[in-house]
Amino acid sequence: MALACCVTKNCYLRGDKPDGKESQFEGCASIIHFVLDSTNLRKDPNMIYCDICSFQPMEIYVDDEAKLTLHGLVQHYIKLSELEKNRKLNDLLDALDFNQVVIFVKSVSRAAELNKLLVECNFPSICIHSGMSQEERLTRYKGFKEGNKRILVATDLVGRGIDIERVDIVINYDMPDSADTYLHRVGRACRFGTKGLAITFVSSASDSDILNQVQARFEVDIKELPEQIDTSTYMPSAHHSGELLNAMERQRHMRVVMFRTALLCIC
Repeated sequence: MALACCVTKNCYLRGDKPDGKESQFEGCASIIHFVLDSTNLRKDPNMIYCDICSFQPMEIYVDDEAKLTLHGLVQHYIKLSELEKNRKLNDLLDALDFNQVVIFVKSVSRAAELNKLLVECNFPSICIHSGMSQEERLTRYKGFKEGNKRILVATDLVGRGIDIERVDIVINYDMPDSADTYLHRVGRACRFGTKGLAITFVSSASDSDILNQVQARFEVDIKELPEQIDTSTYMPSAHHSGELLNAMERQRHMRVVMFRTALLCIC
């Protein structure tokens, strides 16, 4: 949701900082747009308060935490071992139709190694992580947003703030550390009212615990990924042009049939 207002006094956005403190914006007669992502609102208090001109203060509450979910997003999980992740990822990227995909991992070293592996196997991949300079990250982000690459491997550094309409699929190669982080990650798909698909790899008991927390908190039933998935459930029909699908098929035939299944080094 978005709130546009003319500011002549102070405007406070509560619940937008981890420490619960207020953010104060002072401005003159100008129009300020507050783009409010409901996933960023804290539980106590889930409220926006604005002291604007002579208008009465307005409070907006998120009355049910379970409502912090994403409409239009198809969510599935895959149970597998750590050693099976690379092969399964290769199969998914070859089998699924998509415009762009974001793959989340849990560390800088895994992001770099997985991206290197994908590039070696002729996938149009790029990575972004905190080990890069700000300038390098911005350059790579711009290139991905412009469609120069179709696969982005990233850490939670880009779990928020990435708004790219062409991202159809998010893959949690590594399980996030909390339900909140999960919601931020999968929210990179189905932006701007589009559809999307989220696939999460579950390879340990702790992974299963996090998945259960996600389902309980957001009241969503995440099922195991079926052998066949209808592309129309996560991609707008306008993207199903013969030209796009033919291009994808050509890329698959060009794919290097070599994918290492060695465990990525974890630092």
